[in-house]
Amino acid sequence: MKQTLILLFTLIFIGCITGKEIVQVWSTLPDTDQLLINKTIDLKVSPEDVKELVEIFPDQTCQTVLGVGAALTHSSAYVFHQNLNSVRRDSLFRVLFTPEGIGINYTRLCVGASDFSFNLFSYSEKEDFTLSNFSIAEDYKDVIPMLKEIISINPDIQIMASPWSPPGWMKTSGSMIGGKLRPDCYDVYADYLIKYLQAYQQEGIEIHTMTVQNEPEYGTAAYPCMDMTADEQKLFIRDHLGPKLSASGLKTKIVLFDHNCDNPDYPVSIMSDSIAKSYVDGSGFHLYKGEISALCKVKEAHPDKNLYFTEQSGGGWAPDFDQNVRWYVGELLAGAMNCWSKNVLLWNLALDENDGPKNFGCQNCWGVVQVSSNGKVKHNAEYYAISHYGKVVQPNAVRLVSSGEALKGVAFRNPDGSFVYLAVYHGKETKVIRFKCANTMFDYSFKPGEVVSFKWK
Repeated sequence: MKQTLILLFTLIFIGCITGKEIVQVWSTLPDTDQLLINKTIDLKVSPEDVKELVEIFPDQTCQTVLGVGAALTHSSAYVFHQNLNSVRRDSLFRVLFTPEGIGINYTRLCVGASDFSFNLFSYSEKEDFTLSNFSIAEDYKDVIPMLKEIISINPDIQIMASPWSPPGWMKTSGSMIGGKLRPDCYDVYADYLIKYLQAYQQEGIEIHTMTVQNEPEYGTAAYPCMDMTADEQKLFIRDHLGPKLSASGLKTKIVLFDHNCDNPDYPVSIMSDSIAKSYVDGSGFHLYKGEISALCKVKEAHPDKNLYFTEQSGGGWAPDFDQNVRWYVGELLAGAMNCWSKNVLLWNLALDENDGPKNFGCQNCWGVVQVSSNGKVKHNAEYYAISHYGKVVQPNAVRLVSSGEALKGVAFRNPDGSFVYLAVYHGKETKVIRFKCANTMFDYSFKPGEVVSFKWK
């Protein structure tokens, strides 16, 4: 961190004494060892005729973005807590959760057990409609201690929570696996979710958004899951969770759906009910199926509501490191942001060398980092993809409209007035591309497959 700050101050000082305006550049050539190379270029154009142009329109503003990150699952919290001592963990957290590192500013929690926990558990294990037996004791083992350490480093980190299943006794299956929410348990399940939010609030942890059900259209998994149709989710929000959450005084916002991009009609249909819509902040999506453009379709149908990208995992089924970096930055991150998402969340923040601990779910998912049982830390493609955003885009930046066919990219204006463009070049030959933003122009020579983050004033 100290070296990064010295470099940054040096660049600013050089710019001041020379009178030159500069562009900060972070470049990654994923099929080489040139990863996140920091350099500068002059804010000027070359004399040659450059035909390819990317134009950024500073007056055409879109959504405010909150950040990118990944989920602090129970498994991720465990490997952080158990596989690293406090000194090494503090060092890693400062790399992950500060702009001097890779700038993660958003995380996601699992409400109860998921496919990345040690076992099946809820916060109310025996039937009790008063919830007098409610307890988040399981979260005190690893999740809450790790989350508090993260918050101490980044107090402004955004937190989303998602349930994989209600307690088994609230479901038609009698288990956290499969089944539906019993009609007579809609009310008590709303109370259960609010108790979870209040329990975290008592620990000084504010959960900013909550999805209603992780992957509600996948109720046949071997891990905690529940089938929940759009009509059932609408009823639950409109008549139970929405009114109760409003009356509770909590500021947590409700996010719909939390599933794949192949069914944008699910959240659209819920928000077509004006009462249900009044309780909803927006919709969440995954990209294991469908196209990222589904987010744009939901925005067109309900332009007054927000979009969130809530989960995507990489793993052993897609081992190509360089292709993954390009896909995450160009297709997912730029794609989701260009379709109005306020964030991008990947799946596990960290897993061990055996891709776990796991709970009857994905057997070869990868985290942003791998933290082995011996404490060794490995940076995966997800780490570098997040870096290309977090190093240059500040929380509460505004996305800007941009044009140009040469790159997969997305533009922002930061709260400090600086401009950012994230770019992925898929060309097979080196090419000079010109960037224009109002009266500012500069050229950059892209190498084949290069991923670049630009930042300038």
